[in-house]
Order: sequence, then C-alpha cells, then structure tokens
Amino acid sequence: MMYFMNRSLHDKEKIMIYYMDSDNRVTQRIIRVIQMEVHSIVAFCYYRRQIRTFRLNNILSVGPTKKGVGA
Repeated sequence: MMYFMNRSLHDKEKIMIYYMDSDNRVTQRIIRVIQMEVHSIVAFCYYRRQIRTFRLNNILSVGPTKKGVGA
C-alpha cells in the first residue's frame, strides 16, 4: 500500500484506492498524493475534483490505474 502512495507522491502518478467514508460506504477513487502524514494522506481526488484528506485506516485497497482511467 505505501509503495503506491510513495510512488504517487514522488512521481506525481495517479493511483486507485477503495475508501470507506464516515457512513461506511465504500467508494473507488482515482487520486494523486500531494502530502503524506502519520495517519492520513492529502491528495487530489479526481472523483470530487478537489484536494481531500484520506485517513489511512479507511483506505481498504491501493493499486495502479490503467492508462486512460480518471479525469
């Protein structure tokens, strides 16, 4: 998980995450990590088209995106 986040941060690459929000809904997001903190990451979310903070313990899965995926 941290491998893809570090790669996104340093290489400015998009990654795909599955994230559980505060209402326990699971969403798929395409993001680009801007900053990593101890318990969260700050990233540009292509789904919401804004900078968002994601709690690490709510990220269920992380992986690369396929070419052409995202905004």
